[in-house]
Amino acid sequence: MTKEEIVERIKVLAQDAENAPKDELNSLKQNFYKILNAEKETINQQAEEIADKSAALEVLSQSEQEFKAQMKIIRDKKAVVFAKQEEEKKNNLVLKSEIIEKLKALNENGEECGKHLDEFKALQQQWNETGQIPAEEVTNIWKQYQLERDKFYDNLKINNEMREYDFKKNLEVKTRLCEQAEKLTTAEDVVSAFHQLQDLHQQYRETGSVAKEVREELWSRFKEASTIINRRHQNHFDEIKQKENENLEAKTAICEAIESINLDELKSYNDWEDKTKEVLELQAKWKTIGFAPQKMNTKIFERFRLACNNFFDTKAQNFKSMKETASANKNKKLELCEKAEALKDSTDWKETSAIMAQLQKEWKEIGPTNRKDTEYIWKRFIAACDHFYKQKNDANAAAHSQENENLEKKQGIIASLKEILESGNADGKVQDAVQKLSAEWNSIGHVPFAVKDETYKAYKDVLDEIYKKLNINRAKQRLDNFKNNIKNSKDGAQNERYRLERSLQQKISEMKQYENNLGFLTLSSKKGNSLISGINRKVENLKQEIELIKQKISVLKEQE
Repeated sequence: MTKEEIVERIKVLAQDAENAPKDELNSLKQNFYKILNAEKETINQQAEEIADKSAALEVLSQSEQEFKAQMKIIRDKKAVVFAKQEEEKKNNLVLKSEIIEKLKALNENGEECGKHLDEFKALQQQWNETGQIPAEEVTNIWKQYQLERDKFYDNLKINNEMREYDFKKNLEVKTRLCEQAEKLTTAEDVVSAFHQLQDLHQQYRETGSVAKEVREELWSRFKEASTIINRRHQNHFDEIKQKENENLEAKTAICEAIESINLDELKSYNDWEDKTKEVLELQAKWKTIGFAPQKMNTKIFERFRLACNNFFDTKAQNFKSMKETASANKNKKLELCEKAEALKDSTDWKETSAIMAQLQKEWKEIGPTNRKDTEYIWKRFIAACDHFYKQKNDANAAAHSQENENLEKKQGIIASLKEILESGNADGKVQDAVQKLSAEWNSIGHVPFAVKDETYKAYKDVLDEIYKKLNINRAKQRLDNFKNNIKNSKDGAQNERYRLERSLQQKISEMKQYENNLGFLTLSSKKGNSLISGINRKVENLKQEIELIKQKISVLKEQE
């Protein structure tokens, strides 16, 4: 124990100084001065390192004075009790001395002792009822009393029957005392049984003699019961000690459980409430556990109280911080409510939808608010969002109806183009019909988003097939006309070849330019999609023209 713990223990003992154990007081005193002297020696040895030696010694002196003051209280109280007890013992000594003198007076009239038998028994009764006397006088006074008592019996000259009668009465009393002691061997309250046994021993000593032949047997019986009671009393306190050690282990486990809580991991109200419930359960469990050993009881309680205080103090600080954060979060969410409410009637569906989505994302990123605010703020925010999306859905419902009509029209155009492709015709009328259908396609509005790409792909595929067929037929006709012209005019063959080779280079250059431009275009809109398709068709036409020019040059080479 530390000096401070010793002083605290002395203060506790001072409250009931009359019953303060002497051994414990001596142990506390010895340990206190052992620690005090060690600290004084340390101060004297380290005088040069201590800034104010006298102040340090003064602190020790104050601690010693406080210890002495408490010890004086205990001594003074004990002295009062002791003095009172000694005074009572002296008075009892006077009373017992007077009884002996009265017995002596009765014995002086030996022949008339029979007449004073009642007076003799009354003196015996008075002797038995008189309390303790000073220890140093016990043996002497008892011998004097026993001498005068036996002398009285001798003087009575009573016959053996009278003596046997006394023995019989004493035997009955001592037998009853044995029975009472034996009954105490199974008593539930072993501490009470132990104290009752002390009274029985006193009565056994004060009861007169019994016949010699049963005296030893009777005492052995009484002593055997006493041994059992004493052993049970000792075992009882051994069990208490064991139970106190078990209690210390249980309380230490509770302290460790509370101390092991990682307070840094508790971020939300629910985290704190869950751990608070655990701590309260541990506190309730603590109350069900009995005392720890006396020397550790105060220490383990201080450890428990420190762990609990640390938890709840940290909780209070965190709740204060969380409350401030929740208030700030409330203001942020109220701002989002105002923004959502300002946009809820907007008909700019695309832009407002993006803003609403961003507001909802920001809402999720904001931390929690106080519980009392959470529900009504959320209802306000979601009401504004729901209002906007309901208006948007209502508007989109009408748009979807129009989109389905547009889809039917475009599917009809695709069907018409497929009929043209399957007919096999590739004259000018077909080209006019295709251009007319393409113009009609471009005049039709949006189709449902889910089928937009596949519908456009079907349209583009069939259109590409038609244009490819038209271009092949036209190229074959142009090549046949070229061959006929070359046969009729051989003089201009060389000039024609030169013109064709120069046209070939121009077409190749133009095609590369278109292909390069395609790299800078995207399909992010319908307009962009249409532009790319047009350029692709031009590139395809250029490829066919380049192929036709190459064939014409080959024809010229064959005629050279």
